[in-house]
Amino acid sequence: MMSVRHLVRFSTRLGNYNRNPALTSDMAQTTLFGGPRTESSSPGAPLAGRMRPDGLDGFVGQAKLLGDGRPLRMMIERDEVPSIIFWGPPGVGKTTLANIIANRTSAEFVRFSAVTGGIREAKAVMEEAERRRKNGRRTVLFVDEIHRFNRAQQDAFLPYVEKGSITLIGATTENPSFEVNPALLSRCRIFVLDGLSDEDVLTLLRRALSDPKGLDSRVYADDCALGAIARYANGDARTALNALEVCASVCGDAGITENVVVEAVGGRTLLYDRDGEEHYNLISALHKSMRNSDPDAAVYWLARMLDGGEDPVYIARRLIEFSGDDVGLADPNAMLEAVACLTACRNLGMPECRYALAQTAIYLSLAPRSNSVGTAMEAAMKDVREMPAEPVPMHLRNAETKLMEGLGYGKGYQYPEGTPEKITKMQCLPDSLRDREYYRPGDRGSEVLYRRRLREIRAWRAGERDSPPG
Repeated sequence: MMSVRHLVRFSTRLGNYNRNPALTSDMAQTTLFGGPRTESSSPGAPLAGRMRPDGLDGFVGQAKLLGDGRPLRMMIERDEVPSIIFWGPPGVGKTTLANIIANRTSAEFVRFSAVTGGIREAKAVMEEAERRRKNGRRTVLFVDEIHRFNRAQQDAFLPYVEKGSITLIGATTENPSFEVNPALLSRCRIFVLDGLSDEDVLTLLRRALSDPKGLDSRVYADDCALGAIARYANGDARTALNALEVCASVCGDAGITENVVVEAVGGRTLLYDRDGEEHYNLISALHKSMRNSDPDAAVYWLARMLDGGEDPVYIARRLIEFSGDDVGLADPNAMLEAVACLTACRNLGMPECRYALAQTAIYLSLAPRSNSVGTAMEAAMKDVREMPAEPVPMHLRNAETKLMEGLGYGKGYQYPEGTPEKITKMQCLPDSLRDREYYRPGDRGSEVLYRRRLREIRAWRAGERDSPPG
């Protein structure tokens, strides 16, 4: 039997399914393939579908885009919507806005899902739109999950957008800068939708409890219960309404209480996509918190990543990178700590390795800072790319054969260990780079010692002191 928690997850997936019909035209009321159009507001639809508003007055949230006098609201009200892309997390109103536009526009409104439709079906829609354009009719094409089309498939929209055959409305949960063809992106307005506030979600939940299209006051829920659902939804209206529907189905005569919510849905959902933008946002937050010597923030962002299912080995590798780039030789043990953490993650896995990750993140947050290693490497890479690739000096080459020895390989090499000082004045850089100084130690941690020693070595080699450092 399906558990209550599994039931709410199934309900969420069902809601996602019902909001993504394969391809429909609002005027024809049928899909491209001849089947009946799916009405998300029908009595048998999930609560989230039934509560989807038909107009802007019923829309909750996104006041910065849809408040009185805001550009997007005016475009929709005047039926002058250009090609646009709605970008935001799940359940914030992207598809709902498309529905509202469909209800207001005098153009042919065609829905297309990149999940269930392919490029062949998309081209058929666009060719039909071109015929309408020649007859003086507009076509608005709504493409849900537009990021699921690859770049070549997205290219197919370009000529029709340019000619005005279609007004393209795309919806995506992924950063369009990464996922949408730049040429197509440049022809669209981007509107960023934020996650809903808890107050917005509470408004939707209270409306669903009383609305005849919703639960029609058949179920009671106290404020503590609704607050728990809002926290669980984490700004996702669909998740909140699906959770409310499941709670209503299992609450019994007592109504929905906080205990019912905890039993039905458990902890809150967190937005995290290991392959998407949030993946990079969170690792960036971890990295910058450690750089700012803030172990509390570092542990928090680490916990967010682990709770979202991030691979601990990936995090450990980033900690190694940080130990070299941000700590460097100010604390040589930082690299050892990070490498040991990687070993722990590989050998232990989750959940045991989370302590090694937390310990290392805290250690790196409190370690002295120096980017001199990273700066030295970047400066050397710049010279490698921009300067002539000079051959290795003969005295630094190994004479592996008699022929190589006869050609002068290794001639003039000075063996440092064979001298009393254990160091020589031998030049090891090519002639064009002989005076380059890539590594410049900082003034923190162990680099204080390295800085003094390197200064003495360079002064001796330049003839500014009589003997090398001991």
